[in-house]
Amino acid sequence: EVQLVESGGGLVQAGGSLRLSCQASGFTFDDYAIGWFRQAPGKEREGVSCLSRSDGITLYADSVKGRFTISRVNAKNTVYLQMNNLKPEDTAVYYCAAAPSTIGRPIRRDEYDYWGQGTQVTVSS
Repeated sequence: EVQLVESGGGLVQAGGSLRLSCQASGFTFDDYAIGWFRQAPGKEREGVSCLSRSDGITLYADSVKGRFTISRVNAKNTVYLQMNNLKPEDTAVYYCAAAPSTIGRPIRRDEYDYWGQGTQVTVSS
């Protein structure tokens, strides 16, 4: 059974930090790029960051550049999203997702095959 399980969300004050984790199982983790998305109430799900499997390139949404860092530890089948200097507008449910590595730099939701259930991040002002 394919599973992506996010953890690490919570309530934090503006300016604080959180590290999200995404534990993968049930598929060959090495063959997939991993992305993070988020969805705020009343808004569409948007891409936050992705880590290409083919060339190791990382991509970030403009709104999080310089504050968020994506990384993966293949030996642990885990991807992380380090989020620093959090802002109230970062409040959302955060999802990790996996896309086949044949898609060089997956940025669209429809390029991802597998999704986690999400973890809530709330940033207070």
